[in-house]
Amino acid sequence: MDIRRLSFKHKNSKLYYYLSNYLKQLVPSAFYQNKFESKIKKLELILKKRNQLNKDEIYSRVSYYNKLSAFETISEGKPLKTLTLKDGKKTYFFDFYEHYKFFNKNLRGHFLFGDVMHIPKVPTFTKSRPLSGENKNAILLKWNKVRHFIFVKNDKKFEEKQNKIVWRGEVYAKQKHRVRFLEMHYKKAICNIARVNKNNLNSEWLKKRMTISEQLNYKFILSIEGYDVASNLKWIMSSNSIAVMPKPKFETWFMEGQLIPNYHYIAIKEDYSDLEEQLNYYIKNTKEAKAIINNANKHVAQFKNKLTEDLISLLVIKKYFEKTGQL
Repeated sequence: MDIRRLSFKHKNSKLYYYLSNYLKQLVPSAFYQNKFESKIKKLELILKKRNQLNKDEIYSRVSYYNKLSAFETISEGKPLKTLTLKDGKKTYFFDFYEHYKFFNKNLRGHFLFGDVMHIPKVPTFTKSRPLSGENKNAILLKWNKVRHFIFVKNDKKFEEKQNKIVWRGEVYAKQKHRVRFLEMHYKKAICNIARVNKNNLNSEWLKKRMTISEQLNYKFILSIEGYDVASNLKWIMSSNSIAVMPKPKFETWFMEGQLIPNYHYIAIKEDYSDLEEQLNYYIKNTKEAKAIINNANKHVAQFKNKLTEDLISLLVIKKYFEKTGQL
């Protein structure tokens, strides 16, 4: 095992995450049942006392995650009471349970745990959804947040970083876009990019992992989608480095679909042909680069208030059951 994977700086504690969530399972579910309205009111009251309650922003995000506008009939579906740790990856269950436990356990729904690259035929809770097409049936929740929602603290200044782009990630033969990027740019002097997983692809591309701290020594960090979204985008945008990527094709709770090219990130073409041109431009135009960093940091800030995140999650779930005629 690569020792770099044991670096906990800039990462969420998985030990604390799993321990706390397993302990929560010891509380009888009856303790929470049908208390979603009182939980919502409690969160609103606390946020109001702290002058942090922005209802326009909250309900705008609820409408973004849950786009159901008319009543939708769902056939079949699973009752909440039947969901268990065996239904999917533990992190997805724990993240969902944190909020669905307040609702009647007999309410029914559809759930897709894991990377979702298609639009469901019926209203379904998901972690991710495509940005193209009519995607209202994909209801976004903040799932697998221990891995995806990592934010950087106390980063060095942009001017102190290297004038290069860095990236480490897994690359598989069926990920044609990642293979193409490495084929085009691996040997470029302005790039420090490589894959970290062993397979039959070009052995030259294989290098050791880099910690987040090591990658933050570079002004530019590649954020390239894997099967759905790029998991490193959140921490890049919370730092003093800049995310470099084509326009995203998928989105999550992070609202990647609201990101503006060359405003929140440095945009490159779908064929990656203008990478060097874009990097050299922002190396020379530091003021514009720092403006992108500032805009990215502002986008990230809206996800840092735990109380607001809990409130929005509850309202998204409530709207789902309302629009499916169950509340």
